Amino acid sequence: MVNELEFEKPLHELQKKIAELKEFTRNSDVDLTAEIEKLESRLEKLEADIYENMKPWDRMQIARHPSRPTTLDYIPLLFTDFLEMHGDRYFGDDEAIVGGIAKYKGLPVTVIGQQHGKDTKENIRRNFGMPHPEGYRKALRLMKQADKFNRPIITFIDTKGAFPGKAAEERGISESIARNLFEMAGLKVPVICIVIGEGASGGALGIGVGNHIHVLENSWFSVIAPESAANILWKDPSQAKRAADIMKITAPDLKKLGVIEELIPEIKGGAHRDITSQAENIDKVLEKSLKELLNMSSEELIEQRYNKYREIGEFIELKDFAEIK
Repeated sequence: MVNELEFEKPLHELQKKIAELKEFTRNSDVDLTAEIEKLESRLEKLEADIYENMKPWDRMQIARHPSRPTTLDYIPLLFTDFLEMHGDRYFGDDEAIVGGIAKYKGLPVTVIGQQHGKDTKENIRRNFGMPHPEGYRKALRLMKQADKFNRPIITFIDTKGAFPGKAAEERGISESIARNLFEMAGLKVPVICIVIGEGASGGALGIGVGNHIHVLENSWFSVIAPESAANILWKDPSQAKRAADIMKITAPDLKKLGVIEELIPEIKGGAHRDITSQAENIDKVLEKSLKELLNMSSEELIEQRYNKYREIGEFIELKDFAEIK
């Protein structure tokens, strides 16, 4: 089966067996209805067992699925009158980030999201969803415009990280991300961030400073990818699965830790199984967020955003290094 995930193999094998028995029944006089019903019952139980007890690495595989819906897949399902804007007014247009103005149930909003391709050709054009500095500067241009015209900002996060190449370094990738973090902290309009796939490192944070952060059930959000963490901790990238288990980077863990506001339920098996239904799940959370944030003044929005990040995690003050045990 195309794009079969490792942990789903028992399901696909059983589905294949059921399909073969149904085909045999149609083309013969042998009635295998009872056997098929038993296997379908077994399939239902197996699906429940697999999808209700997924490990962090399993969720990461779904987040990385080649058919997982992208920003441009969700925009027409959630918004109307989307008008894409291009360029950062300094260097050029980065297609790894898309953005523009749209209407959400009649309300003018600014929509920004990271975008990878559906095939090799488009992935090359969009740099596999890894933005250059001009991508973040384009996003900031659109956010400042939204701030000026009092439009809520909605961002879709889906990146393995910002592009780490020489050209990006020469054009100031670190500065562009840092500038976005600084500017987003002071925006006077509601900012809602939704992680729809991978949310890795500063590449995700460059459009990820918001009043509310929501994460799809099988997405992840972290300062570093498990492969990189494993390489640092154990000098062995093959230990990525082990790293994923201890990093607490999937939506259920992020919700427990208070890093995100809402875990958005996913279609069983992943958002790629039914994009329309998945968009409806996102819509419910997005509408709730906007209703809450639109009732807040500019000063309250900035204060809420500040407090949100101040309250994440735990820290202690030390007088000197001697206190570290």
